[in-house]
Amino acid sequence: MQAAIGIDSAKQALKSYFGYDEFRSQQPEIIETILSGRDAIALMPTGGGKSICFQIPAIVMPGTCIVVSPLIALMKDQVEGLLANGVKAAFINSSSHSSENQRVETLAIRGELDLLYVSPEKLLSADFFNLMSQLNINLFAIDEAHCISQWGHDFRPEYVQMGLLKDRFPDIPFLALTATADKLTRRDIEQHLHLRDPQVFVSSFDRPNLSLTVVNGANRATDILKWVKDRPKQSGIIYCLSRKTTESLAAKLIDKGYKADFYHAGMSADRRSQVQEKFIRDDLDIICATIAFGMGIDKSNVRWVVHYNLPKNIESYYQEIGRAGRDGVLSETLFYYTYGDVQQMQSFIEESGQQEILQTKLDRMIQYADAKSCRRQVLLAYFGEQHEGNCGNCDNCKDPKVEIDGTVLAQKALSACIRANEKIGVHMVVDILRGSSNQELKMKGFHLLKTYGAGQDISRRDWIDYIVQLINRGLLEIAYDEGNALKVTPAGREVLFEGRKVFLSKVREYAQQGKPIKVAPAPKPLPSFADALFEKLRQLRKDLADKQGVPPYVIFHDRTLRLMAEEFPTTETQMRQVSGVGDRKYQLYGADFIDAILRFMQDRKLKS
Repeated sequence: MQAAIGIDSAKQALKSYFGYDEFRSQQPEIIETILSGRDAIALMPTGGGKSICFQIPAIVMPGTCIVVSPLIALMKDQVEGLLANGVKAAFINSSSHSSENQRVETLAIRGELDLLYVSPEKLLSADFFNLMSQLNINLFAIDEAHCISQWGHDFRPEYVQMGLLKDRFPDIPFLALTATADKLTRRDIEQHLHLRDPQVFVSSFDRPNLSLTVVNGANRATDILKWVKDRPKQSGIIYCLSRKTTESLAAKLIDKGYKADFYHAGMSADRRSQVQEKFIRDDLDIICATIAFGMGIDKSNVRWVVHYNLPKNIESYYQEIGRAGRDGVLSETLFYYTYGDVQQMQSFIEESGQQEILQTKLDRMIQYADAKSCRRQVLLAYFGEQHEGNCGNCDNCKDPKVEIDGTVLAQKALSACIRANEKIGVHMVVDILRGSSNQELKMKGFHLLKTYGAGQDISRRDWIDYIVQLINRGLLEIAYDEGNALKVTPAGREVLFEGRKVFLSKVREYAQQGKPIKVAPAPKPLPSFADALFEKLRQLRKDLADKQGVPPYVIFHDRTLRLMAEEFPTTETQMRQVSGVGDRKYQLYGADFIDAILRFMQDRKLKS
């Protein structure tokens, strides 16, 4: 029955329920795979449209989709959004009262739910297994699937047991979804979930609407106040390493008149919930938070994310900055970098019991911060994706470094790796190239390699810098499960064996390191007339949301409001053509927004 449902039905549902005319990249292929009954793994960046990949099949196929998510906030947000779109959805988790859970279970048994969200703990309980045996399940969607891997940045033991689910329901398709997973994590997802010949979809991790900037953090306490001042009425998150910093920074912002608050794990659950709810509903503009904040929040109009301190790894960093610009609108990220943060993070690692893997991941984070090439290249290379050319939307592209022909340098380093059978790390490669008298090197016979001493004219520090650039540009990759050995990628072999050119950033003099980079002012994408209308529509959205007790973005995303502000739809036909205005949304809100646009235009005409 599933195979008989085609992509045309899915596309009709996309327009009717969500108001979009076209799917995003890879969404139709993933949906077709699910409709055919096959397992799939989908890797998409935060804000890349993962949810549509299981929500649309759940709507068009008979039965109920079970969505497994560890994030209670996300369950609530997504269910509210689905209900607003006319989709039958509900959730069961520890935050719900038993009577509410019973009501939801009754709806599910009656076949009155398209989607049922559940936490992994609840999913694996005996009573929920009993419930599932009474349901017509059409799909299992495993969100945040990277939690299943010990190589991932957010390992959760309960996820490992979910292979039992596939054993119990072998004929139901599984869709594993994540925004952050390297090769090792992807392999673990497939193995631990017991997936059967899954189709793997790796979307581009590129978020071109996000600007990337790293600055010296020496003056961050005062710089951050100017950053916020230049971005009035914008929603933003400031991530801090310590609870104390979140509180003191929030106090400074509040003292300056900003709608701000703090959030960390030391607060009571009720207090955290209140702060999060205020932020989601646009009653707060700025949250100063530890990494405890933000997981699963579906707020689409976060315009900027600042890291006040060094993130612990690239996966966490990319997931956290991904909370900005989920609606595709131009948004900003800023990362304050100090070596004091590096030292503090390393002290945490020493106490963790997982020193090797955590230190290696931290090293990659430091390499990103120190990068002289396009930062987008660095991030995408980490996830196995190549980005050709400069992105034009990071500080290094806006303030480019001097480049040199690094082909020979690269060939020397790549050759050293291969001649050592790709079983050595960065420091041993440098020792070989510089002709070190290191005893371990000689014991392994590396002093007999042709590349031994081939780079004596380059300092150790500079060689490390160049090798980091080769990693960042996707010519080398680190095998964490093989003692952090360097592996030459297919792109690296093209440089070594096929004469492909590679250009590297010239290493700057030490005195220039850490030079502050000017941060560009906040972008103003709308002309003044449209910007004024956008603010009117934004206030209308807030008023409607408050009356209904839902987050404003459940009414319409910022992107949809911006299109209204640019296109001035004043008839039903025009309004329905605006991306994001589906049947249900038009029925509920279309007339209100048309009236607001007409009033605005009349008011402007009278004033002119």
